[in-house]
Amino acid sequence: MAKQIPDLEATVRTGTGKGAARQARREGLVPGIVYGSSEEPLPINIPFNDLLKKLKAGRFLSTLWNLKVDGHDDVRVICRNVQRDVVKDLPTHLDLMRLHRNTRISLFIHVEFTNEEKAPGLKKGGVLTVVRPEVELNVLAGEIPEQIIVDLSGREVGDVIHISDVDLPKGAKVTVDRDFVIANISAPSSLRSADEDEGETGEVAADEVEATEMKSEE
Repeated sequence: MAKQIPDLEATVRTGTGKGAARQARREGLVPGIVYGSSEEPLPINIPFNDLLKKLKAGRFLSTLWNLKVDGHDDVRVICRNVQRDVVKDLPTHLDLMRLHRNTRISLFIHVEFTNEEKAPGLKKGGVLTVVRPEVELNVLAGEIPEQIIVDLSGREVGDVIHISDVDLPKGAKVTVDRDFVIANISAPSSLRSADEDEGETGEVAADEVEATEMKSEE
């Protein structure tokens, strides 16, 4: 299933240069430029509050956006740079690059865990610990997966799930060149406590044996 691409709404910026950019900021807008795809650069303005909200949500630079500009066809873009005020750290300008459907990009994709009811380890009280709720994949702009599916069927306590254990969406490639951990199933807290108590009891018994042996030698 293709991932739903979020909208990024903008208006055409009349005029270019520092004067037009300053005027846009006074009106509560952030100036930007759209380039690439063998087309002329398009100067735009984006509402400051909308952009700030998206920036605070995170992953702005690694999110594919559906740019909507009045009088222009929707186009898929990715942000290549956000300039910020050096004092206030607020956005002052951004650069957006147009993408074709066959352009490869790297994006963070959500990890979804399924069939928890078929995992013996979880039925025994084991705990699923998610190490990576998202994984960065290199994908085609026209075939962005909605999520990565991790099947927990048959998983036992102590199992560790690596990225190599996961069937990636067609055409997707991992950006990290190592077999990293996605999640694991750890023992229930009661079992861990019992093991720890048993370990402590064993240590005490060993100490008593050692003390007895020392007395015998004396």
